[in-house]
Amino acid sequence: MSDDPKLDVRNDVPQRRHELILQNYHDLESGKGFELINDHDPKPLWYQFDAEFKGQFTWDYLEEGPEVWRVRIGKPA
Repeated sequence: MSDDPKLDVRNDVPQRRHELILQNYHDLESGKGFELINDHDPKPLWYQFDAEFKGQFTWDYLEEGPEVWRVRIGKPA
């Protein structure tokens, strides 16, 4: 279990989820990360990160469904 803060967006409206996630990413210090908890595979979000922050983020699946997806998103040092 990590000490990373957790961002559970399962109860947020879908239109607001990416905004919340991106804000959490922007607020990260270098070398830190957070755990995203979602109700579906956030693969479209990965494509957005890859387009906007190529080489500036880490993405590690911790749990891959079918009910819950957990991804650690980090900002490399």
